[in-house]
Amino acid sequence: MYLEQKIVSFGERKIGEGHPCFIVLEAGPTHDGLKTAKALVKHAAEAGADAVKFQILDPDRLVADKKQLFSFDILVNRETGETKTVQEPLYDLLKRRSMQKDEWRELKKYSDSLGLAFFATVGFEDEIELLEELKCDSIKIASADVNHIPLIRRAARSGMCIQLDTGNSTLVEIEVAVDAIRAEGNENIIIHQCPSGYPARLDSVNLQIIPTLKQMFGYPAAYSDHVPGWEMDIAAVAMGANMVEKTITLDRMTPSVEHIMSIEPTEMQAFVKALRDVETAMGQQRRIMAPAELQKRNAIRRSIFLAEPVKAGQKLRDIKVEFRRPGYGIGPDFYESLLDAVFVQDFESGHRLSFSDLDKKEESAKAA
Repeated sequence: MYLEQKIVSFGERKIGEGHPCFIVLEAGPTHDGLKTAKALVKHAAEAGADAVKFQILDPDRLVADKKQLFSFDILVNRETGETKTVQEPLYDLLKRRSMQKDEWRELKKYSDSLGLAFFATVGFEDEIELLEELKCDSIKIASADVNHIPLIRRAARSGMCIQLDTGNSTLVEIEVAVDAIRAEGNENIIIHQCPSGYPARLDSVNLQIIPTLKQMFGYPAAYSDHVPGWEMDIAAVAMGANMVEKTITLDRMTPSVEHIMSIEPTEMQAFVKALRDVETAMGQQRRIMAPAELQKRNAIRRSIFLAEPVKAGQKLRDIKVEFRRPGYGIGPDFYESLLDAVFVQDFESGHRLSFSDLDKKEESAKAA
């Protein structure tokens, strides 16, 4: 059963079928404070993105074991692409990117000044309250919290667009989370396909789930990319993703989590352009040809040309013809239906036939 596809409101913008892919540049894991966060916002705006995303978190409340290690890959040689796996306490990773409420307020104001939509992943109810205060248009729920129903219900009651990350989630868990959002009267839902891993393995990307999510739930589907480069983002747009989220960094060589799979400032504009180009090239499900395309097509198609002189009253079937370019006269597809048509006047060899060269019988055939 295919559900009718809903159009989601993201502030004044619309996300869903028939609307441009919403391009989000994710700066949450790759900044280390307000200065670098603002630099990433500036680059995202200059690249032409629709939105920038961050992660509002409090590691002191979120991480119980401050010595818990987290494994990830870093880039050690830009030329060869050599990487290595490192470990670092999760608490330390998250602490680098945590900011005070006044800093978040300043960053949101800065994003607004550049015309860039701002939203964030949250993990606690007071962080939802902060996004409400900032008048954000959307809240994202991390894939790790897809079963945190109390948090999801509170986010849904905000009335904001709810983006649901689904990495490592079953379809049943996604269904429960979506039902929890809808139960609060919120139908502004976007479901993300987000492969796990830093970076993710190609065999975990599973882009074919994108149309499945759209068909099952009837909401726009997004792709959150955890793979280096942007080939998977292009493929996601081709698979029907209504939103794409890609992590950005000031320097991919930064020895911290997620930088290895991020795009740098010199690449951001090309990334956005690549997605827009693919979107344009996808076209429509119907074949529609513009007048200019029809004219160009006729230039390389063929017309009926006389291979000998004719007299008025002769039938076309009695005359030798050739099929030559261009196709601005009668096409070869009409030839057999016009064999009994007669010429209305004399013509020289080499004349390109037009419908007006033949009598009323030809007109009838043309109408048929």
